[in-house]
Amino acid sequence: MTLLILGLIVFLAAHSVRIYAETWRGAVMARIGPNAWKGLYSLVSLLGFVLIVWGYGRARVGAAELWSSPSWLHNPALLLMLLSFILFAAVYVPRNRIKTSIGHPMVASVVVWASAHLLTNARAADLVLFGAFLAWSAIDFRSSRRRDRLAGTGAPAGTWANAAVAAVIGLAVWVLFLIYLHSRLIGVPVI
Repeated sequence: MTLLILGLIVFLAAHSVRIYAETWRGAVMARIGPNAWKGLYSLVSLLGFVLIVWGYGRARVGAAELWSSPSWLHNPALLLMLLSFILFAAVYVPRNRIKTSIGHPMVASVVVWASAHLLTNARAADLVLFGAFLAWSAIDFRSSRRRDRLAGTGAPAGTWANAAVAAVIGLAVWVLFLIYLHSRLIGVPVI
């Protein structure tokens, strides 16, 4: 569990700089340059991610469930994951209505992803991992929307046609994860 917690601290701290230390971020970026900042940010994030994966994998082995999650929550969790994949796809489809409406669909997808996983996972490591991501993403989403309002910025006007493209991409990747990738990458079959 220690590696998982350490990974979460490193990863989420790096991803929280804009929330809690925007001025410091700007000063460091001005001093070392935006490319060096992005490189440093990427290395720290990668280190945190590796620690999360390693720590979560170790913490799951032989861990007892804290409670029994009702089986009827499985289907709502699957539908929430579909929404999460659509939101995530919307990040990469230009000028789509989802991005215009949500503002920060990637962070919103993390809120939905973490919530879905908290519905159906009941080990301590699950609560730490998904609870930390849920708390961070909710705070980041609120902070990002507030920052956009203060700056008067937002996503450009999007079309429903491009939103449909994002939905189709999200659906396709969701099906791929459902049938194959979740079991291969995470080691837990979904269906």
